[in-house]
Amino acid sequence: MNSSEYASRPRWIVRNRMALVTMGVILAYAAFLQWSIGWPQLVARFAEIGFSSLALALAALTTTYVIRCWRIHDYFPNETRGQFARLLRVTLVHNLLNVMLPMRTGETSFPLLMRAEFGMPLARGTAALLVMRALDLHALLAAAGVGLVMEKGWAAWAIALWLLFVCLPFLAFAAKRPLMRHLAGRGPARLSRLLDEIMLGLPEHHPAFLRAFAATLVNWGIKVVVLAWALAVMGVFPVAAAFGGALGGELSSVLPFHAPGGVGTYPAGIVAGAISFGADASGQSMVRLAAAAVNAHLLILLSAFTGAGLSLFLAPNRKR
Repeated sequence: MNSSEYASRPRWIVRNRMALVTMGVILAYAAFLQWSIGWPQLVARFAEIGFSSLALALAALTTTYVIRCWRIHDYFPNETRGQFARLLRVTLVHNLLNVMLPMRTGETSFPLLMRAEFGMPLARGTAALLVMRALDLHALLAAAGVGLVMEKGWAAWAIALWLLFVCLPFLAFAAKRPLMRHLAGRGPARLSRLLDEIMLGLPEHHPAFLRAFAATLVNWGIKVVVLAWALAVMGVFPVAAAFGGALGGELSSVLPFHAPGGVGTYPAGIVAGAISFGADASGQSMVRLAAAAVNAHLLILLSAFTGAGLSLFLAPNRKR
């Protein structure tokens, strides 16, 4: 083997680093699932949903990744123009790492991947990530607030408080420019440059922010409806409890307390949310609810792995 072949190896590894990381994570977790539960049991659990229904649910969940990718693309149109496939690849890999790594440490991969693939400064990518995660959390809490308003019998004061909460992101966005102007020039030049990068990581104007807000609502709306439907198919009743379980699981995934792969924390969030919205927690009903929570969690993991598998075929070469 000549020296040029040796030299080409590092370049090949760098060029395909995301594919290698993705494949490693998938294989490691597949082995863990075989050791801890066993794939025959997992297949039997999914059979309760039905494989045609499972395929439909996976397709809908995969659509949410495309919506997330569009949201990032709309955030950074200049940096990502004509590179949607590569950006989708980054989105899918980031999602997998975020699901698998504990305590939200997978979030750090987003600014790193955006810098590696699109040359984006870390401060800009981090600022965009924080805004998107704040919108995600707000959307889930707003959805949970609908249940609380219903519990209060649609009282006028409860509706008014909920509407005020829904408007909070727009009030915060309106305050960003005065706040940045106040901070500008009050520190060293390095801090001013950092603030400039943070501003570039925020939506430029209200229409851009509104598009990001709308994409967030559509994304989480699809995901929560799919999960609620799956829980209802697996015997979680009433329908409000299935809806609450879906919200509880997703809230556990965006909060800091997140186990590797969501093992334990995600099903616990589903159970807590379902009980909060009226699920029966006694005897066999609790057993059925716990089993449905585990199955729904496996559905989320399967969608993450499906997306990661698709990322292996997307835009491996970097644009020069």
